[in-house]
Amino acid sequence: MPLIITHGWPGSVVEFWDIIGPLTDPAAYGGSPSDAFDLVIPSIPGYGFSGPTHDRGWDARRVARAWAVLMSRLGYQRYGAQGGDWGSIISRELGLVDPEHVAGVHLNMLITRVPDDAGELTEEESRRREAARRFHTTGSGYNVIQATRPQTLAYGLTDSPAGQLAWITEKFGEWTDDELPDEAVDRDQLLTNVTLYWLTGTAGSSARLYYETARARAWSPTDRSTVPTGVAVFPREIAPPIRRFAERSGNIVHWIEFGRGGHFAAMEVPDLLTGDVREFFRALR
Repeated sequence: MPLIITHGWPGSVVEFWDIIGPLTDPAAYGGSPSDAFDLVIPSIPGYGFSGPTHDRGWDARRVARAWAVLMSRLGYQRYGAQGGDWGSIISRELGLVDPEHVAGVHLNMLITRVPDDAGELTEEESRRREAARRFHTTGSGYNVIQATRPQTLAYGLTDSPAGQLAWITEKFGEWTDDELPDEAVDRDQLLTNVTLYWLTGTAGSSARLYYETARARAWSPTDRSTVPTGVAVFPREIAPPIRRFAERSGNIVHWIEFGRGGHFAAMEVPDLLTGDVREFFRALR
């Protein structure tokens, strides 16, 4: 089954090193050959090998439309999509712009908002709403900067490898399920991820995805998707989703909550993510 996997910020295609083998050749890793995928893992325009971009307008919806064209040109008439962070938003948008070809969407991050008519929240729902509020007030400064002043930021990051390292590694420290970033993920993999930004000079163009999407207002978590959707929730996600609100905007047919892992699931807990992707798409083949 064809599956397009999309990374986010501050990630890259390097995130997926440990899941490529198990997903493409499950039999070699103790799984069933019937669970194999034909993977497509592009760099988002403006990121890594797909950047820097030099034209305006690369918002999340435009990226999703580009993915639909890409999969068509590769000859795939029916395929799945998977992602976290921006990859989650882009994969969900892909289901909205190309529903006749997208068989299902699997997300390891999903943003939900508590509506005014939510009524009384459970204790767990209240905890998740507070976590989202806390992230918004104390942990989203990078988002505000990249969505408003990406070019100013880019001069510093492109001029200083230490600055680029700090800007990215801080997020791995905050968003992973461990005390230190290189305890949660492999140090060489983390450094390779940062180096990809540095060598390709994509600090500014990657940040512009925030700027362009904010300006275009090209994405809303409340747009209704009819494509079958699976959600994997990891405990150290930056803003854990609330299922009953997620179901208002999506066709949620699969939902699982894990006891370990964080925002960078493919790097932190590749075994759990791989197993869940297999399980979700098994019914959609």
